[in-house]
Amino acid sequence: MKKILVTGASGFVGNYVVSELLKNNYQVIASASSERNIKSKEWFSRVQFVPFNFKDFVQEENYFHFFNEPDLLIHLAWEGLPNYKSLFHFEENLPGHYAFLKNLITHGLSDITVTGTCLEYGLKEGKLSEDMVTNPSNSYAIAKDTLRKFLEQLQSVQPFHLKWIRLFYMYGAGQNPNAIFSQLEKAIANNEEVFNMSKGEQERDYLSIGKVASYIKSIATQNKITGIINCCSGKPVKLKDLVRKFLEEKK
Repeated sequence: MKKILVTGASGFVGNYVVSELLKNNYQVIASASSERNIKSKEWFSRVQFVPFNFKDFVQEENYFHFFNEPDLLIHLAWEGLPNYKSLFHFEENLPGHYAFLKNLITHGLSDITVTGTCLEYGLKEGKLSEDMVTNPSNSYAIAKDTLRKFLEQLQSVQPFHLKWIRLFYMYGAGQNPNAIFSQLEKAIANNEEVFNMSKGEQERDYLSIGKVASYIKSIATQNKITGIINCCSGKPVKLKDLVRKFLEEKK
């Protein structure tokens, strides 16, 4: 049975990824900075919980041993969201997360999956393929794009499997309360007759968080396809159409 370390396990994506892994009978080591947040998860009793705060990173520590020598890593942790413009992303997150991942790799971890973002492409419309040149335009995307490049350079001196999953637009229960579908859920619960939003003409590639978690599990647990992998439907829809579908499902 593969032993999988999931960082950022208490987050929106992490919660669903851990559930998906357990559903498929993987042994999960779940990590998050706060035990209080993660104890509320329904799966908490079925995982090995190892708390870790990136602010406490010590270069001399062997984190591969610290996390009980996992077979592979799904790295979802990333602080400071949803503030995409903060310089914190490349001033602190970028060097901190690279040092953490390099430490695990140099001490024996040979298989890592890291989540990136479609924002690495910049302000591009239409079909976005893995071989397109990136052009990130905010601090978060710049940091993610640079982390990927750092890891690719590390591969040239320390071979390991790297799967870089670019996430697109997600929705589902547990999302940030400021997200449009969280607000829409709240409006429905309050029996509001009107929901204020944009015209909804923007086309985006949306996936339910359940499907995203399933795709992350499938990508992480194989090595036939590595490198950059876009985690999306390939079928963009207008926001207003997705909202209509959401309302129909909620009757």
